[in-house]
Amino acid sequence: MTTYAIGDIQGCYHAFQALLSRIQFNAKTDQLWLVGDLVNRGNGSLEVLRWCYTHQNSLKVVLGNHDLHTLVVAHGIVAAHRGDTLDELLAAEDCDVLLNWLRHQRLAYQEEDYLMVHAGVLPQWTAEQAVGYATEVEAALRNHDYLNFLTHMYGNLPNVWSESLTGIDRLRLITNAMTRLRVCTTQGEMEFKFKGELQDIPIGYMPWFDVPNRATQRTQVIFGHWSALGLQQRENLYALDTGCLWGGKLTAMDIHTKAITQVDSHPLDNPIKLSP
Repeated sequence: MTTYAIGDIQGCYHAFQALLSRIQFNAKTDQLWLVGDLVNRGNGSLEVLRWCYTHQNSLKVVLGNHDLHTLVVAHGIVAAHRGDTLDELLAAEDCDVLLNWLRHQRLAYQEEDYLMVHAGVLPQWTAEQAVGYATEVEAALRNHDYLNFLTHMYGNLPNVWSESLTGIDRLRLITNAMTRLRVCTTQGEMEFKFKGELQDIPIGYMPWFDVPNRATQRTQVIFGHWSALGLQQRENLYALDTGCLWGGKLTAMDIHTKAITQVDSHPLDNPIKLSP
């Protein structure tokens, strides 16, 4: 059995299928870890979700910001953004089934010495703490009253963690850290506007994974979200969003050998030129 972690798909169904073919994925014996943002912006969100739903026993999935955005749009809580490509999915007869499955996915996944999240982990959180905090959000998403959480999920505050946080503020911060985080201060204060390259990070901030004495330094962390960062394979740190949607590549990593397999973006996934 081989386990592959795959970076942000974002509805790029043709590239996803090309990558599965290249790694010779066998759903009966292999496992895929998907780092979130399965859908939106590419043209194949419906096809990606249908494939994932069919092969769910071979998957470990964490939710990304685009996945959560899709749930919010589907329930009419916010309007679709310019550049969203969700119409086909939202009009599909199996939309409710697919989005119900998506809503029940995790925010963080831990196995052995690996932690997988979509965006990042606050520097003061251990892997075990991160998984524990993630379960609070997962419970809110799976609750019968999940629309209340989705309605109040958006917002940039609070942006500094405190164990004393409660209610929606606590859930919002946990969600933002795991699905939107790129940079923060040494104290873990998050900034959400920046999405560029390392040399352009605002003064006073740094990548969450470069904060000195980060509590997850000895945990192998797999994440995506930051396409401008590109492929990173550092000690115990693996960034796998390589910007397939923007004309880059879609990346898979064998989690045992760390071997990388990539395919080019596919023109059928994104015929209309977008900007990140």
